[in-house]
Amino acid sequence: MSKLKEYKELIHELAELLDKSTLSEIEVQEDDFRIRVAREITNTVNYAAPAYPAQPAQQMAAPTHVPDVSAAVIADHPGAIPAPMVGTAYAAPSPESPNFIKVGDMVKEGDTLLIIEAMKVMNQIASSKSGKVKEVFFSDGQPVEYGEILCIIE
Repeated sequence: MSKLKEYKELIHELAELLDKSTLSEIEVQEDDFRIRVAREITNTVNYAAPAYPAQPAQQMAAPTHVPDVSAAVIADHPGAIPAPMVGTAYAAPSPESPNFIKVGDMVKEGDTLLIIEAMKVMNQIASSKSGKVKEVFFSDGQPVEYGEILCIIE
């Protein structure tokens, strides 16, 4: 008997078992083979969201260097590195580690400048050019928007 036919029979048997019971799903696993059969549940129950006392907003660390130039000038700078996604910027690979970059550092194209966490995925943001880090516009743990200028490399 072919594997496909065996799988179809197993699915059919599990579906029948599900229909005859009050279970909402059945899952079978053996080694690297896994099959799950679930029924669609249409009952909906609305719950009120629990009320939590207001929490004070956490203070973000200020950027290590705040330049005195306008946002328009920064965005037009040829060495501006924009955020490629929305997320949370991290200056170092871990809280105990030194920052990837700081003002005055020399970086090469491809060097990691920071990490942006987006949807529980840590994305290393690499330098698109070689040069000297002139400005850093983000702080560790700061939310960043798509296109927001993160640093300038000249």
